[in-house]
Order: sequence, then C-alpha cells, then structure tokens
Amino acid sequence: MTKNTGSLYYASFIPGLQEFIAETVRERLRDAVIHRLLDGAILFETSVTYDRFNFLCFNNIFAVVDLMEHTAFSGAPTDGALEAHISAVIKKSLASGAEQVIAHNSAKFRTFRIVISRENTPAAIDEKLRLGAEQYIARLSGLKADRARPDAEFWFLYRQERSENKSGERDFSVFMKRLTMRPSWDKSLHPGELPPPLAWTLCRLGNLKHSDIVLDPFCGYGSIPHAMLKFFHIAQCIACDSNEKAAAYTAVHCKSHPANFVLHKTDFRSLTALLPAHSVDVIITDPPWGHYQEIPAAQLYEDMFRVFDLLLKNDGRAVILGDRTDTLLQAAPTRFIVRQVIPILLSGKKAVIYLF
Repeated sequence: MTKNTGSLYYASFIPGLQEFIAETVRERLRDAVIHRLLDGAILFETSVTYDRFNFLCFNNIFAVVDLMEHTAFSGAPTDGALEAHISAVIKKSLASGAEQVIAHNSAKFRTFRIVISRENTPAAIDEKLRLGAEQYIARLSGLKADRARPDAEFWFLYRQERSENKSGERDFSVFMKRLTMRPSWDKSLHPGELPPPLAWTLCRLGNLKHSDIVLDPFCGYGSIPHAMLKFFHIAQCIACDSNEKAAAYTAVHCKSHPANFVLHKTDFRSLTALLPAHSVDVIITDPPWGHYQEIPAAQLYEDMFRVFDLLLKNDGRAVILGDRTDTLLQAAPTRFIVRQVIPILLSGKKAVIYLF
C-alpha cells in the first residue's frame, strides 16, 4: 500500500452501503485514502485523529496496528494465513507508531482480550499462539488479559477479497485495536428497533435541510426521529406510532427537543386528518415488514402511499426501508419516482432502502 504520514483505520458498517460509506468518508476526511472498500467494511488512511471523526454510519471503528497481505493464500484454505500473521506480529519488531497504538489507552482501562475473526466469524487458534499474543500486547500496553469482561479489545481479522472475474484477488489480515466499545446492537435494542448507524444513514440519504418538516409515520422506538433531531437541523420532526409502549419510549427518547418535535400516538392512517395536506417535505420511515395489524403487505403499502401522497409536497422526498420484494414498488403511485434502490443486509435479513 502507498505510504504516507496518516494513520490506518478499519471500520465496519451495514453490508450494502459501500458507495454511501465511501462518499461520506471522502466528504468528511478530505485527505482520506481508501485502500479497500469491502462488503460491510472499509480500510482507509487519514491524518485526521480519531477524536475528530464524528462518524455515525459505522458499527465499529478500529485503529490498524499491522496489515499483512496473503496473495499466496488466494484460493486456498485460510487456516494458516491468520495464524501466520499472529506469529509474525509476536516475533517482529513493529514500527514505533504501531506500538504506540497498542500502548496508548485510556487511564480507565485495566484489561483487554484478543478477538480472532476469520471472514467475520469467530475463529479458534492454537492456545499457545494466543497466549503468546496476549503476553506481547500486555507487555506493550500495560493491560492485563481478561477474556471474560475486558476494557479493551485487540483483533486479528482475516478477510478474502473476491471479484466476479477473480482478477486482482488479495487476501489480507489486520491486527487492530477496537476504538468503539459499544455493545452489540442486537443485544441492546428493542425488537424491531433500528440500529443508530442505519437511522442516521436514512436521515442523511433524505438530504435534510434547515427548513424541512420531516415525518416518520412508523417511528416505533424512535431511532429515526432521535437521529434527525440530534444530528440534523430541521424545522420540525413529526413522529407517529400506534404501539403505546413504543410511542411512550420515543416520547422520552426525544424529550430534549420539545420545540420542534410532535408525536402522534395513533394509526398512521389518521395522519391525514391531523396534518395539513401537502405540508410535509420529507418522509423517512421503516414500515412493518410483511404485515401491519394482520393486514397483508400489499394493503399496508397501498394505504401507506395513499397517506404519503396526501401529505407530501409536490417536490417532496421519501426514504423508505423495506424488504426485498416488489410489493412496495408496485403499490407506489406513478408520481413517486424511484431515484435510488440500495440493497442492504440488516441483522441477517435482506432489506432495501428506497429513495423516492
């Protein structure tokens, strides 16, 4: 890879958002050099320090300590490649900048663990090799190994890079330190609640402006309203949901923005009687996938677009998250023009972001 004075970072995101992520990185980090753009991950270099990133579209961000390419392993079993990298890291002397990444930790941190990942799947390695890696990191960092409840994580990750014509294939592995220590979204969110990085992404795709009145008619636990109110300057956010528990949570979640936040605890069909016609600039929402109160998907989407058609301004926009069927598109009125379709993978389920 090309050498420069920047630091190397590896970040994971929702698979399918590659183009959006690359555009966001280049826009926010003008000196960024993208070395690899993968399905669900990006490897980039920048002189901007991590504390100034302010990225909200990533699941996790890592500081890369060492990168190794494995061209000799392309098309062959991957078991040996990752262990070869771990062994090399332990035995070789890393550059001073790389060792500094290991050594520089929060004063609150006392412990660490090593995570081994092969193709985004937890992997096992020889126990002696793991112990050697733990001793190496402990010596440089001053932290104590704790595999159960650590303060910090150091990852050895192996990935294959494949193209359809199998040209330019390169396998690689990275040794890196995890910078974002948030819990897994699957464990910390309510059922059906959108991960914050996806909620932020949907809002950004909506191209929100200061004067916009934005509606989420299926707000659920409020991921989208919270993201737009906290990170985007808009005139007003209107949220709606018929689920009392979810709506109550949203009310608390967004209470710090009382001046420009309105919540309707009702069925979305009632919005046509509550809001003036053609008064909404943007709709950003995640409607129920497949059914809504035992109504077939086709009926749900027909009712949904009927409401949208009545509420959206003539030059309005809509960002809708749905499943990978034609049902939603078939229900859209002719004046709803599809600008972009982005297939993604959300918690193992195939989904699509539609921009109208």
